[in-house]
Amino acid sequence: MININNIHKSFGPKTVLRGINIDIPDNDILCIIGKSGCGKSVLIKIIVGLLEPDLGTVSIDGNIVSQLDRKSLYKLRRKFGFVFQSAALFDSLTVFENIVLGLYEHGQRDIYYLEQEAIRVLKAVGLLPQTDENDASFINEWKILKDKLPSDLSGGMKKRVGVARALVGNPEYIFYDEPTTGLDPVTSEQIDDLIAELSHKLKVTSIIITHDMFSVYKIANRVVMLNDGLVQFEGTPDDLDKTNDPVVKEFLDRYKNNTNHY
Repeated sequence: MININNIHKSFGPKTVLRGINIDIPDNDILCIIGKSGCGKSVLIKIIVGLLEPDLGTVSIDGNIVSQLDRKSLYKLRRKFGFVFQSAALFDSLTVFENIVLGLYEHGQRDIYYLEQEAIRVLKAVGLLPQTDENDASFINEWKILKDKLPSDLSGGMKKRVGVARALVGNPEYIFYDEPTTGLDPVTSEQIDDLIAELSHKLKVTSIIITHDMFSVYKIANRVVMLNDGLVQFEGTPDDLDKTNDPVVKEFLDRYKNNTNHY
């Protein structure tokens, strides 16, 4: 469970967060929405310990993140997976190398283990079939996919590889930064389905920063909207749709009028 308690953060004279309180239970699918610059990414960086709050605490499974030493923080971060907005694949590395890079950088050199982990997560995101790994057709698909470069992949495939990389090591929490940005509506919906499927199947907690309201209504258990450094709204997608809060309604109307999903 993640407990975010009275988080404040400023950068010089600019105050970004002014007292954020959110509880994120295990296995939740939480979408965080809000205008650009409202502090969504700053909040995520504080949660994972990349930034320290000026005031307040983030507690994950009973550990106060800002009080952990480097070794303990590293151990905690092994529970995290990250899916970046652009997938953030390294152009010069193959699919296989991108997926196992973190393991390799931390000393894992057993090629059999690395390949089995890559196969496991690629199966999980639907890029490899759920068939016998000794089957000739499976072996052929694996050999072709593992050696592809990011330039050989479609936008949707890149995103799936990015998700696969986030699943390495069986994280308990996965953070998604605008996972459907730049994708066509059909592929966006496929990524939404994948996020929901993985959350339920693997029982991970998913925290998603998004501007895609179609995704919010489709997959979120709960929604938090940030505005002016505070939590403007917290509730279910149904609550969001029924709210009379003028700030929230203005935000929703703007995106309903400017997205092809509606």
